[in-house]
Amino acid sequence: MSAIFERISIRKYENRPVEDEKIKEIIKAGCAAPSAGNQQPWEFYVVKNREILNKLSEVHQWSGLIKDAAFAIVPCYKNEGLWAQEFAHVDMAACTENMLLAITELGLGAVWIGIAPDETRMKMVDNILSLPGNLSSFAIIPVGYPAENRAQENRYDESRIHFAE
Repeated sequence: MSAIFERISIRKYENRPVEDEKIKEIIKAGCAAPSAGNQQPWEFYVVKNREILNKLSEVHQWSGLIKDAAFAIVPCYKNEGLWAQEFAHVDMAACTENMLLAITELGLGAVWIGIAPDETRMKMVDNILSLPGNLSSFAIIPVGYPAENRAQENRYDESRIHFAE
């Protein structure tokens, strides 16, 4: 459970590549997420190309840090043909969190940049990556070796726990 309590949003990265085996482990973690009826709506675009990273860094006001990451993962979801299409975003959130925890466990850093459900951002990312029509972008996860270090804040608050008896 250490990754849960150590994971923080990392926005500054060292200038060094990430090993392909680590990238594969991150994607495996995403694929291990639960999904509605096991529909697994995800597909992943791994972006190492500097030109594409630079374009992704212009998607909105908080995405500028993407240009400094070693790579980015863009988790995408099938936007048609799922038996529980309305749960695709929930499935993708679980997938994204699994990847963020794996990133922490592997000694890397990342931040979740929200794309969906903002249609303007989604279209921009979809166009940058030339996604096929049956896929929609969900988020951008820039990843790299952290160039910053700080502790996660304690967010536990007993006043938010209620027992229905």
